[in-house]
Amino acid sequence: MTLKLIKTKKDYEKALEHLEVVFDARPGTKEGDELEMLALLIENYEKEHFPIEAPDPIEAIKFRMEQMGYKQKDLADIIGYRGRVSEILNRKRKLTLDMIRKLHETLQIPTDVLLQEYK
Repeated sequence: MTLKLIKTKKDYEKALEHLEVVFDARPGTKEGDELEMLALLIENYEKEHFPIEAPDPIEAIKFRMEQMGYKQKDLADIIGYRGRVSEILNRKRKLTLDMIRKLHETLQIPTDVLLQEYK
């Protein structure tokens, strides 16, 4: 396949089909280089046509708490009082910069996610 920019949905579909053909190519081979280039072209098209928005900060906190088996009292140990945690999780209080730092350090949530505006 001759590699070219992916500009249309048809180009994208062809690229995905060809990706399946070269998917198991070994790095350092001609096919491996083709695989890397094709993956970059597909990624570029997908970023432009299928953007993924960052998750809502509160939902990200809840999701990470669930993953780590944390309860609200565990979050209170990180950012302060239980009441404050409840207000934050119920969207009645905004996160402060200090809270964002602590949540990032403890829960490993990217700061750009925590800094987003939310309702």
